[in-house]
Amino acid sequence: MKIAILGAGAFGTALGGILADNGYDIDYYDPKFEKENLSSVLDRAAYVLLASPSTAAPYLLPHLPKDVPMIIATKGFLNDKQFLAFDDYMVISGPGFADDIKAGKNTYFTITDKKLKDLFGADYISFDYTNDTCGVLMCGTLKNVYAIQAGILGLKRNSLSWKEYIINASSEIKTILSFNGASEKTMDLYCGIFDLELTCGYPSRNYEYGDLLRRNNSYIPVKTVEGLAALKRIKRGEIKVPDDAFIIKNLMERF
Repeated sequence: MKIAILGAGAFGTALGGILADNGYDIDYYDPKFEKENLSSVLDRAAYVLLASPSTAAPYLLPHLPKDVPMIIATKGFLNDKQFLAFDDYMVISGPGFADDIKAGKNTYFTITDKKLKDLFGADYISFDYTNDTCGVLMCGTLKNVYAIQAGILGLKRNSLSWKEYIINASSEIKTILSFNGASEKTMDLYCGIFDLELTCGYPSRNYEYGDLLRRNNSYIPVKTVEGLAALKRIKRGEIKVPDDAFIIKNLMERF
């Protein structure tokens, strides 16, 4: 069975490695370099795995077959509106860096369709499950925003102040999830609190950006900072932010 992977970066190839080990035929399309023809990669694919940057999605989605199941591994979406035209879509998300996955270290995923457990199953991978697709997508995006603030505050992983921040950030994200019709319980899964903890510290690019901004208030990032891009979309009203979401409200005012 063939699976087309859109995005040949570190995370896309890490997921592709799992699928290849499980005996699936993998074909990659990298929208950044466009070395392959998209139609040939999609030909005969039983699944399409979206692992490209979220900024590439608006250019890719119109060209994808609507009747082939879509697996969303990209983080950066605040809802599932872009995927409603597809007959079947599901999300896989969780904490873990690509190099750790490739090295076969313990990996944790939240899935929104139990078929994904069969596709990505391995002895070093653990799964939890929810049908809250929007909640999983939101968690994967919001944790990057909160990681920026952790860096601005200069919080050190596992310090008392860091632990207190994680509790407050987690509580605030739950409020935002509920305020937008998602389940606050999703924050308790791998895609939520576990991913938040991982991202609020080095080597997270979002945390690093906040830390560099703390040292130099005029610092301009060279690479894309996912949390900053998400914050701009939140300011444009892509999701609703309750008045008592003080951490993210302060960030919205700053940026």
